[in-house]
Amino acid sequence: MLTEHAKVMKALAAAGEIAGRKKLQKMIYIAKKLDFPFYEKFDFHFYGPYSEELTCRIEELCALGFLHEVKEKKSGYVQYRYTLTEAGEQFLRHYDWEMPGLAECMQAMNGQNARFLELVSTVLYFEHLPKDEVKEKIAVLKSKQRYTEDEIEEAYAYIEALRSRCNKGACV
Repeated sequence: MLTEHAKVMKALAAAGEIAGRKKLQKMIYIAKKLDFPFYEKFDFHFYGPYSEELTCRIEELCALGFLHEVKEKKSGYVQYRYTLTEAGEQFLRHYDWEMPGLAECMQAMNGQNARFLELVSTVLYFEHLPKDEVKEKIAVLKSKQRYTEDEIEEAYAYIEALRSRCNKGACV
């Protein structure tokens, strides 16, 4: 019944703790683009790919007591931290399926900052376009972020590194 919720919980459990709603959104989107079985619909938003469905799932999981959300004030803005609760861990034990490579990918992404993951997810959102067009889109849509050519190249390299961590479709 809550299979899609459990998948999000599994991703959070693999990451340990995720600091920031934007970061959480980007991590799930990137995992989806790496062919992990996440089915939330994403549209392009101010900060890159965003899913209202994922936002609702997170709110529901918090309301059910499966996720712990901590609100922190950080120099002029609010940041949220997410961890699985004990009840969430117990619930997750009822879902016995494997997502090979997910833990490693989630941990690797969690080690990056939200700004970089925003760039990576934007590159993936437009990956159907030639690289030069992707760079143009980033320059226009992400002008306030002022991504450099080197950062964009780093994002492409990072995507390839993440893809190589998934054993040729074993992530499905």
